[in-house]
Amino acid sequence: MTVENVSEIALIAGSILLENGAETHRIEGTVSSICESYGLSAECLAMSNGILLSIETSDANKITSMKKVCQKQVDLYRIELINSFSRKLKKNLISYADAKKTLDDIQNSPTFTLPVRTVAACMTGFVYSLFFNGSLLDGIASIFICFITYIILEKVAPFDMSQFFKNYLAGFVIGGTSLLAHMLYSPINQNNVITGSIMILLPGVVLTNGIKDVIFGYFSAGIAKFCEALIIIVAVCAGVITALLI
Repeated sequence: MTVENVSEIALIAGSILLENGAETHRIEGTVSSICESYGLSAECLAMSNGILLSIETSDANKITSMKKVCQKQVDLYRIELINSFSRKLKKNLISYADAKKTLDDIQNSPTFTLPVRTVAACMTGFVYSLFFNGSLLDGIASIFICFITYIILEKVAPFDMSQFFKNYLAGFVIGGTSLLAHMLYSPINQNNVITGSIMILLPGVVLTNGIKDVIFGYFSAGIAKFCEALIIIVAVCAGVITALLI
């Protein structure tokens, strides 16, 4: 396999990790490990929206490549698949075509269906409403509100809105529907319902990975993740407050 092929394979693997929410130290380590599996010395720099890779060739020259990543989500299943791919390369090298096919399969691996994800979101709202001292009635209200919110987010996803606006809209829906539920049936505590329902929007994985990056010494990446999490939290809170004020 040529140096260019190894660089492409490593960058594809790194970009899958980055766009699915992996930590910075994991991305850099995996990309470097793939290059080392093919006997090449490499240095990798992962940023919030891209990856830089420099590989030293046999004639002491360096080939530098870059891959930009725009789409972001959280998918721990794809991260695990890339980790397994990297570990297998250490034991058994494969050709460029096979490696490319494996990475394409990982990239296109199926996600949970919309009904499964919707049920998970509803159960999250239900459990957290009870966890924050809500009544069973509050939990049931959270189920319906999480269902409405998640469906709306799925419907607006194809319009390529900014992350801030999508979370603002979701917060507005949660705040408005929680207040409406309280107005229709006063025993429902709107505060407990809102607290439980917004848990489906809070960026727990992003915040946790930001802390991990800071611990591992990747301060710029960690701060970037903190800022991303802060923007989401501010957007959700702004949406809820707007709904309550209106």
